[in-house]
Amino acid sequence: MGKKDYYEVLGVSRNATSEEIKKAYRKLAIKYHPDKNPDNKKRAEEKFKEAAEAYEILSNPEKRQRYDKFGHSGVKGSGSGSGMNMEDIFANFGDIFADAFGEGFSSFGFGKSTRHRRTIKGSDLRIRVKLTLEEIANGIEKKVKVKRLKVAPGVKFRTCNSCNGTGQITRITNTILGRMQTTSQCNLCSGTGKKIENIPYGANKHGLIKEEELVNIQIPAGLTEGLQLKVSEKGNEAPFDGISGDLIVWIEEIPHPKLKREGCHLHYDLYISFPDAVLGASKEVPTISGKARIKIDPGTQSGKTLRLKNKGLPNIEGYGFGSLLIHVNVWTPRRINEEQRKFFEKMRKNENFLPHPGNEEKSFFDRVREMFS
Repeated sequence: MGKKDYYEVLGVSRNATSEEIKKAYRKLAIKYHPDKNPDNKKRAEEKFKEAAEAYEILSNPEKRQRYDKFGHSGVKGSGSGSGMNMEDIFANFGDIFADAFGEGFSSFGFGKSTRHRRTIKGSDLRIRVKLTLEEIANGIEKKVKVKRLKVAPGVKFRTCNSCNGTGQITRITNTILGRMQTTSQCNLCSGTGKKIENIPYGANKHGLIKEEELVNIQIPAGLTEGLQLKVSEKGNEAPFDGISGDLIVWIEEIPHPKLKREGCHLHYDLYISFPDAVLGASKEVPTISGKARIKIDPGTQSGKTLRLKNKGLPNIEGYGFGSLLIHVNVWTPRRINEEQRKFFEKMRKNENFLPHPGNEEKSFFDRVREMFS
């Protein structure tokens, strides 16, 4: 025999809202709770699990959509209410019962309270680390001094007498479902289970004192400005044997005097003279690791971009290196002497000096498109 329709199990229409589904499930869960059916616990438990399975599917928008479209086959393996024991159901859907019986409840004999002794985490610290382009290219280990709160030497804690170190207070009351236990955080120790017994001189009320510490930070190659690194547990310590906070490192890039960065690519503006553009030349350009020599072909036009592959920055995800893009700019002299003026006046109408851009000469937009491709 196949499974019952989940909407029929909960007694709601297919257009029921999430609140109506929740309300229907809560009503059935109370009705079929085994403690309320001592004469037929087995049947009550089956109905209880059946309702839990239906609620698990219909309370989840994604699972409900698949169920509406494909029926039980669409959520095969998703509805685990019938496969869970009673303790699992209370753990997964405890909020349903908490609405009716108060936060922190558990069913006596079935459910378990999910509250534990509260673990305190220390606050995070944030610092800025400035890196040169060379350091970003190669990666580096930085040693920085950090002032952080630490548990003061000699501080002593004792077990909270109110909760006996559990961090929670448990009460058992009689309800319509039988004996139910409610659990709440201990007010005296704020759920930590401990109290401070001795505070050393100079420490704050939590037994913490500020000390300077040298912290090693491993910085991988290829980072970008604004990226944050996390050094675990190097923030402020926490009292009561808690967990230390983290050190958040904000990366700030120091501008390079000659190279401009764009992702993992580098840009360099190379200025050449008019004679070098006409006759060709060999030029030296800066790189991250030193210098490189490039060839300027005769007849090179201003605005031409030369690419040196793998001379850029490493990709932070490990996909090789960027390029060094060299933008050639022909420098036009602002002042010339009489002899030079006569030469250029003579060449002004010379056929060889007149612009004849061909297909091989790329426009500004072509160069930009090529640069970003």
